[in-house]
Amino acid sequence: MSQTGRTMAEANDIIEPRVSSHPDVVGVARPRMRDVAALAEVGIKTVSRVINDEPGVSEVTRQKVLQAAQRLNYQLDMAAQSLRRAGRQTLSIGLLLPSVANPFHGQIHRALGDVLASHGMAVLAASLDDDAAREEALVKAFLRRRVDGLVLTPVAKSQGYLPEHSSDLPMVFIDREPVGTDADAVVSDNAAGAAKAAAHLISQGHTKLAYLAGRTDIQTARQRRRGFTDELGRAGISPDTVHFLEGLRSEESARKAVRELLTGAEPPTAIFSAQILVTFGVMRALQELGLNRAVALVGFGDFTLSDMMDPGITVVAQHPEHIGRVAAERILARINGDQQEPQTYIVPCELILRGSGEVPPPPPNR
Repeated sequence: MSQTGRTMAEANDIIEPRVSSHPDVVGVARPRMRDVAALAEVGIKTVSRVINDEPGVSEVTRQKVLQAAQRLNYQLDMAAQSLRRAGRQTLSIGLLLPSVANPFHGQIHRALGDVLASHGMAVLAASLDDDAAREEALVKAFLRRRVDGLVLTPVAKSQGYLPEHSSDLPMVFIDREPVGTDADAVVSDNAAGAAKAAAHLISQGHTKLAYLAGRTDIQTARQRRRGFTDELGRAGISPDTVHFLEGLRSEESARKAVRELLTGAEPPTAIFSAQILVTFGVMRALQELGLNRAVALVGFGDFTLSDMMDPGITVVAQHPEHIGRVAAERILARINGDQQEPQTYIVPCELILRGSGEVPPPPPNR
């Protein structure tokens, strides 16, 4: 029989190294599918159906096959498996994040990877470093490696270039919605979260506020600024009275900006930090100036040990672990043939009180 005339199960058995010689030999280096079939007393086709989670096998038989595979330490050859799965060439996902050094993105990476690993899929991750050209270059690189799908946080103003490279590649966007192409997106409710922060500081009696942020040309930044200023309007506070310091691209630039702000004329009594690395800079400046218990702080984005600070840092938590899980579920659904219209999945933010956001304003001068 020619190679093209063989069954998929037979083809798989040819691709696998022929090392084992008897089905009752447990612990062989690379057992074959026929070894599993012999030990389970079923045909090779039945083993193939079980391994690939196909219908037509009773639960009793399925368990016999799985137990035999476990006893022999049988691992399906991934290259052979990819030949049998329509649309799956590599069992891998490309993940593009602004920076894997950012705790928020790191937690998304971990959650998404955990879900995909349980489905036998690997995650290939890269940082975009806020570089639009790097985004397109890395997308092209992943496509050349024939990843089965892409999960990305866009940096470029438009992703209109994507259809040029692949018209049917499953894609899910996280943290920011795509522009110029249609795809699922999983995002935080940024405007509502920033509004919660502003409302909380105002409820504590603060009217001298400062708003600190990083980039201003991305969706999340615009949404948080809008949510914050809208809440000021509802409280009757003019944005003209608020210190807006934006474009802070690092912890160090935020630290310097806060030191200058708090040592200048008319310093604020409360600060809202709209980005996690900016929050780190604010914390450092407050600590250096001895004002960590004199100036209120609410940060956007939770982080490890935030409850161990003095005081603990009040945050608007985005729940990146939930974002990662939802993104993983959506990319798996798309890979498996989900054809529904693209949707945006919004993950609510949560205000977590820990102390820094509850620092009261100084008493009025008498």
